[in-house]
Amino acid sequence: CKIMYISVTVISLPSIPGNMFILLKFAYIKIIERKLLPANIILTALALSNFLVILSRVIPQILNAIGVPHLLDDTECKLISFTFRVSRGMAICLTSFLSCHQCALVAPITKFWNYLKENLQKRLHLILLLLLVINITLYPSTVLYGRAKGNYTTSPYTLHLVYCTTDFLSYAAFMSNGMVSVIREFLFVGLMILSSIYMVTILYRHGNAMRGMRSSDKGNSKSMEYKASRAVILLVAVYVVLYGMDNSMWIYTLSLSNVSPETNDIRILLAAAYSAISPFVIIATNPKLQRRIQISWKKNVSEMEKQDVQNLNYVKSIS
Repeated sequence: CKIMYISVTVISLPSIPGNMFILLKFAYIKIIERKLLPANIILTALALSNFLVILSRVIPQILNAIGVPHLLDDTECKLISFTFRVSRGMAICLTSFLSCHQCALVAPITKFWNYLKENLQKRLHLILLLLLVINITLYPSTVLYGRAKGNYTTSPYTLHLVYCTTDFLSYAAFMSNGMVSVIREFLFVGLMILSSIYMVTILYRHGNAMRGMRSSDKGNSKSMEYKASRAVILLVAVYVVLYGMDNSMWIYTLSLSNVSPETNDIRILLAAAYSAISPFVIIATNPKLQRRIQISWKKNVSEMEKQDVQNLNYVKSIS
């Protein structure tokens, strides 16, 4: 268990400043430029969801590991568990939505794709709100069954979550809650995979079309949409691998009459891994974030150089 806690800490803690960086940078760009691209709006919502996943699930795990007892009461357990499940669900849906949105951007110019592209952009905020409502309505079980750990008897159909327990009381409630999550995730993962396969096909055709062209023409023809598509495909690949393992563990727990704390710890590690890794993938592949970093760094260097010149001139004048 100690090795698991250390692994969760090492993976998760660096993601807190990573996700905060994305949120603050996009907020700054929104204030300065007075607009954000639809893809960057989705990435902002994804960073917020990842940040809440870390706060609601990993931070209590770390506090428990260092010996903080009885941190949460019943109401706080319901709130923390509900926040985690909704945020994790939003991370799934937003990654899928980002993949579908990017797929529409790089698709051939046809009546269907143009219609889809225009509606995705016009109704972006409505779609984000709809995804949030869907995930909120899927998890009444955390409010109904969530309790702080204490000296009371639980049924075999109980999930032990650090300071909290979620006792479903019956096998039917336990299975229905699990199957709702599995069905939702298979649906959105399926959309991710299909859109990513389509983007890979488009990128492959684009690469073949670039062969034989002059290097100058290649640079002009390679649009930002294709570069963004590669970034989205990488993000989807990270998601599918990590959450695929997480879902495998979740399906395995559905077959158990009593889920051990060690099994829950493994699921926490897998759930935290995507939220911890994805902000660095976003930062490394998003030109908007990189450009702002470079501008800020260059500005600081030039200011330091000017200050050094002024100091040198001052020293010469007094000598």
